Amino acid sequence: MLCSYSPKLFFILLLHLFLANAEPIPSLPNLRKLSFHEGYTQIFGDNNLMLHHEGKKVHISLDERTGSGFRSQESYLHGFFSASIKLPSDYTAGVVVAFYMSNGDVYEKTHDELDFEFLGNVRGKDWRIQTNVYGNGSTSVGREERYGLWFDPTEDFHQYSILWTYNNIIFYVDDTPIREVERIPSSGAYFPSKPMSLYATIWDGSQWATSGGRYKVNYKYAPYIAEFTDLVLHTCGNHQALPCGSASLLSPEQRLSMESFRRRYMTYGYCYDRIRYPVPLAECHVGPERELYLMSGELRAYERRRHMKRRSWRGTADPGF
Repeated sequence: MLCSYSPKLFFILLLHLFLANAEPIPSLPNLRKLSFHEGYTQIFGDNNLMLHHEGKKVHISLDERTGSGFRSQESYLHGFFSASIKLPSDYTAGVVVAFYMSNGDVYEKTHDELDFEFLGNVRGKDWRIQTNVYGNGSTSVGREERYGLWFDPTEDFHQYSILWTYNNIIFYVDDTPIREVERIPSSGAYFPSKPMSLYATIWDGSQWATSGGRYKVNYKYAPYIAEFTDLVLHTCGNHQALPCGSASLLSPEQRLSMESFRRRYMTYGYCYDRIRYPVPLAECHVGPERELYLMSGELRAYERRRHMKRRSWRGTADPGF
């Protein structure tokens, strides 16, 4: 019996064959997890910071009185910094949970910063993640990116990590790298170069966090509680799993996973923001994909809807392929 040739079917079979023989994506280093007292100190929020399970789990909360937060006891020049975080659920518009590195307390006008910011939303809408990088006080030039997720970050803990070396900065969600910033000649002083402390905070960002400030924190739903566990502070150079001098820290499989995530889940990119930056910044390599984004750098509405449909089809599947 003759079979008709289908290019689509051939592609699907080829993809399944590739996945069946592909090497697994390498996991992040398995490093020692600290209790709160071993590596951190409270910075504000009095009773809005609570310790559980002998300090291995930390709850920080926001109510009408105050937010709360903690920081590492020491500062670090390069390393791997990580926490498993569970975000508040229900109506969270205006709420900001931040997991970031900074030295603004030491270098007020020339500070460096690496940000994970989790931006709350109205009921029925997803949390968004924003990453940002500042160096040497370059706060007038934002390098923000925002993303959706392939899971609900309020249902369970997920790992958020920053790997910072002399040459690279990589942001991870679970084992998936979502953004890489490389030191290049055009980076200039914006690439962070001074020791930083690690921070975790929750606070009221009503003026900007949700739809540009249109939706604000409603304290009827307070307290808003963010939960942290699996806290990791690890400097480069004292563990074989952290090759800090390497020019490239991502395997080919990890790079494919990162590129796939960015295609599917990035909803804003500063490199595509032609209003703020009519001429893209030096590190931006903009291609035909720019047409998927508005002049503002936001993903076009029809692309956003397509991304949401893909998420509903895939459920909690791995974003790698």
